[in-house]
Amino acid sequence: MAALELAEVILAVIIGTLAAIVYSLRVLILLERRVAGMEMNIQRMTSKVLREEQVIERMVSRRSPKRASSTRKTTRKRRR
Repeated sequence: MAALELAEVILAVIIGTLAAIVYSLRVLILLERRVAGMEMNIQRMTSKVLREEQVIERMVSRRSPKRASSTRKTTRKRRR
C-alpha cells in the first residue's frame, strides 16, 4: 500500500509540474502579445514623427535660399 501512495504522490507532482508549465506558457504568450502591441504603437509614433520631420525639412529647405541672400555680410566703417 505504501508503494501505491508513493506512486500517487509522484504522479501528482508530475501533473502539477505540467500544469505549472502550461500556465507559464499561457502567461508568456499574453506578455508577448502585449509587447507586440507596444511595438506596433511605437512604430506608428515613429512613422508620424518621421513624416513630421520630413514636412519640417521641406519647409526649411524652401526658406533657406531666401535667407542665404539676406545673410550677406555687410561692410563696416573703419575706425580712425
